[in-house]
Amino acid sequence: MDADACPRNVLQMCSSVGREMEVSLVTVASFNHDIQSDDHIVVDDSPEAADIKIMNMMRSRDIIVSQDWGLAAMALARGAACVSPRGHEYDEDQMDGMLEIREALAKHRRSGGKTGGPKKRVQRDDGRFEATLRRLVKEAKGEGHGESRT
Repeated sequence: MDADACPRNVLQMCSSVGREMEVSLVTVASFNHDIQSDDHIVVDDSPEAADIKIMNMMRSRDIIVSQDWGLAAMALARGAACVSPRGHEYDEDQMDGMLEIREALAKHRRSGGKTGGPKKRVQRDDGRFEATLRRLVKEAKGEGHGESRT
């Protein structure tokens, strides 16, 4: 789990679902974040440190929780599933368009433009996230290829 920008209630849902469904939860965040997790990895505060650590650790059939579209693209390329904290499951068919949008927005910001932040989370996001996470864990476990990690 990319815990750098993850809402606390999403972290709590991951922990609860992981315990209930018997999958391990690994959280990764810079030392600037206070994350309470049984298996937490602390990285430095360089811009992509958590993403790089997650990419180096991820395996096929892992479930990555992140709102970073670049990390999501890498997860999908490696055979992992990826879900946003809002419960949106990333899909390879959508990824090229999402990465083009990401680049266009970054270019706009580099030229001095402003872009809005994410919309405020609502309770419906929590329900969608938990339902998607449970489905992904069941799918990963149904393959019978050992332990899945979120």
